[in-house]
Amino acid sequence: MRMIFVNLPVKDLDASKAFFAALGFGFNPQFTDETAACMVIADNIFAMLLTEAKFSEFITQPISDATRATEVLVALSASSRAEVDDTLAKALAAGARPWKPAIDYGFMYGISFQDLDGHVWEVMWMDPSAVQKT
Repeated sequence: MRMIFVNLPVKDLDASKAFFAALGFGFNPQFTDETAACMVIADNIFAMLLTEAKFSEFITQPISDATRATEVLVALSASSRAEVDDTLAKALAAGARPWKPAIDYGFMYGISFQDLDGHVWEVMWMDPSAVQKT
């Protein structure tokens, strides 16, 4: 099984950890220290929240200012429309900014927000009966 680690620079690691904890995410202490926090999204999906200094160690270009330009869309699935709405409510209460209006196609519903550093997160639900089996 492959794993995915989305690496995101953050200005204030403690504030980012508190923000994502308010959304219900936990952190793997084995890969968390004063420069990085390993946020567990699923068994094999993680977001590495890295201080800008730590993130800079891995790149050769300047860090993108996510409040001025979109560098990535992080999309997560949800188990229901209610979970989508609940996630948005938690994110906004924790300091997120709305990004785009909700999309509602009936069989698919989603929201988006910007986290404390401007990274865009989308949360989507799709009716399982609308997914065709191949």
